[in-house]
Amino acid sequence: MQHAVNKNNKFKQKLGKVLKKIREQSNSRSLNAFSMEYDLDRGNLSQIENGRVGCSVMTAWRIAEGAGVKFSEFAQMLEKELGEDFKLMDE
Repeated sequence: MQHAVNKNNKFKQKLGKVLKKIREQSNSRSLNAFSMEYDLDRGNLSQIENGRVGCSVMTAWRIAEGAGVKFSEFAQMLEKELGEDFKLMDE
């Protein structure tokens, strides 16, 4: 069980890091401005970006779209950030 918790935490941290990076690169909008513009809860977005909570695929898609990044590009960025040794499911 501990292994699954560690994987989940690593995934949330990397997910948040990538989402924050793409948001900040999109016209350098603040978290507050971005969340208002794309109808996202500012507190929730902050927690996602800080790796404290995960998010749905739809929320990740909305953030990527708002930042002008294709979801497939976002997924590639996340995959790169996680590293080759990270696997969602054990073999």
